[in-house]
Amino acid sequence: MGELKTKKNDSSVEDFLNAVDNKTRREDGFTLLEMFTRITGETPKMWGSSIVGFGQYHYKSERSSQEGDWPLVGFSPRKQNLSLYVLGQAKLDDMLPKLGKHKASVGCLYINKLADIDLAVLEEIIDRAYKTSKQQLT
Repeated sequence: MGELKTKKNDSSVEDFLNAVDNKTRREDGFTLLEMFTRITGETPKMWGSSIVGFGQYHYKSERSSQEGDWPLVGFSPRKQNLSLYVLGQAKLDDMLPKLGKHKASVGCLYINKLADIDLAVLEEIIDRAYKTSKQQLT
């Protein structure tokens, strides 16, 4: 198994967000940066070239024997949508219906733009995801 490419690094989070082409996605990225920083109390770090992460835990997969480090929560303003890494540990089934327009996968929440959702609900989701991950994984 190859080495994990997405690692924490010292690249500038602000430079990364300023380089996002789509104006709305760039502005939403800065809103998410403020929100995640305030809620987690963590210093944002770049993970790889496109993920802004908060906190860190070490994982070891029993199935693939892969191991590495990953942020407790994070986000990425991708071309297609805002990808939020918040669904890993927390049980959020009660909150997702209140959020607004979104899609979800096993570990990610996908939002087209923040104007499509209830930001107060998103703040609760980030808070619960961070606290649950921190409690269970660190």
